[in-house]
Amino acid sequence: MVIGGSGFMGSHTADELTRRGYDVTIYDRVSSPWLQATQKMVVADCSEDAALTEAMNGISLLYHFAGIADIVQSREQPYETIDSNVMGLTKVLEAARHAKIERFMYASTMYVYSNYGSFYRASKQAAEIIIEAYAEHFDLEFTLLRYGSLYGPRAQNWNGIRRFASQIIQDGGLDYSGNGSEMREYIHVHDAARLSVDVLDAAFANRAITITGQQLIPVDDLISILFEIAGRRREVRYHGESSAQNHYGHTPYRYTPKAAKKLVPNEFVDLGQGLLDVIEEIYREEDPDEN
Repeated sequence: MVIGGSGFMGSHTADELTRRGYDVTIYDRVSSPWLQATQKMVVADCSEDAALTEAMNGISLLYHFAGIADIVQSREQPYETIDSNVMGLTKVLEAARHAKIERFMYASTMYVYSNYGSFYRASKQAAEIIIEAYAEHFDLEFTLLRYGSLYGPRAQNWNGIRRFASQIIQDGGLDYSGNGSEMREYIHVHDAARLSVDVLDAAFANRAITITGQQLIPVDDLISILFEIAGRRREVRYHGESSAQNHYGHTPYRYTPKAAKKLVPNEFVDLGQGLLDVIEEIYREEDPDEN
């Protein structure tokens, strides 16, 4: 079962599980627009105890992607973030232990290493500690998935690359809160989904896994590529000397949570091709009659 399987990372992970022959149930507050014929859909909230209990009947492997992931939203809505990302998670853990789930995969973030990320980061740090406590007291096997900078189709509008591409296409220019020297290790969502299923191997039980790409690039270079692919003259307005109070600049590593093993794809979607796909998706959404 994939909780939050109607969203960006969750939907791609559900698709990869289906591709590998798993019976997949998607559990989300909204029906997935990408639901496959063999996938089951349960429309419900994590706060609904009865729905969670019923949906987990017969489930052996559980992925949890639900919650608030927009850092700006988390800063503006701390209570809602903690309620969703911490209390919502705990309700799922309670249902999981009673359902005797064999492995609990949790979508965390590289921001757990950082003092950036506002209440989003704080909620993920708390969630990881709670999961480890459930493992200790209730023998619940888990894997923590700490995602890096994701991009690709189905991304939310606040996703970094999606937001850059949309502004370049719609406005002809880009405003960026930083100086462009910030480094990111982007990973395409298809590659991240494959790694997210690879961790079902027994070797990754009760471990934290860092899932990032092999394409480390300064933000300024990424922006140049986006302008070139979009066929627009580069016009960037930088604001500030760093990526502001919400995002790390060159590295997130400031704290030492549970030690993690890093996974990167041996074969991966080329960054240029991935960016082209994002831009083409935006054009299709703006003018569907052209397709």
